[in-house]
Amino acid sequence: MLTESDLTAIGLTVKLAALVTFILLLIGLPLAWWLARTQSRWQAPVSALVAMPLVLPPTVLGFYLLVGLGPNSPLGQALEAIGIGPLPFTFAGLVVASVLYSLPFVVQPLQAAMQTLDERALEVAATLGAGPLDRFMTVVLPLCWRGLLTAAVLGFAHTLGEFGVVLMIGGNIEGETRVIAVQIYDHVEALNYGQAHRLSAVMLVFSFIVLVLMYSLNRGAKR
Repeated sequence: MLTESDLTAIGLTVKLAALVTFILLLIGLPLAWWLARTQSRWQAPVSALVAMPLVLPPTVLGFYLLVGLGPNSPLGQALEAIGIGPLPFTFAGLVVASVLYSLPFVVQPLQAAMQTLDERALEVAATLGAGPLDRFMTVVLPLCWRGLLTAAVLGFAHTLGEFGVVLMIGGNIEGETRVIAVQIYDHVEALNYGQAHRLSAVMLVFSFIVLVLMYSLNRGAKR
């Protein structure tokens, strides 16, 4: 049986994942489009920055976020001056860290889908008088819906499973920053393996179902 603390952690994690996925799509769509289309010399450095969370230890990213967003840093002081800070050990800090950590899981599927677009569809839309934004909304997004679905699912699922980066920037505050992964860690530390198993099993089943649905939709769309 899941405890009240477990249910609180689940609710907080789902809330975090949903908000982060929404923000990631807002950021990732224009960024992926630029990376897929640009010939700029900045394409490689920007791609490397986006992909860094894939190879960087989560604790390293979490440490630099903790230092960079802390009240003693210039950025932290600037954010606090406009009423945003301090971000460490808050839900808002978890959102910032999760957006940065999950960014490549959203941008890369979108970029891959956009790189396979048929140029003729865009050219036809342009000849019919569609502007850049209109072409993006009415041509690019409908043709890239599978990439968009994959990006949304991966961003959501990856945020659900975060541990190192959220522990570094958010700590372990019940109802505020204690997400599912941290809750499981607490159960293991307390040698409460039964409760850790139950909560882990919930995450395992949920992740499996989400991925099966995603692959099934993608497979059905290809037929």
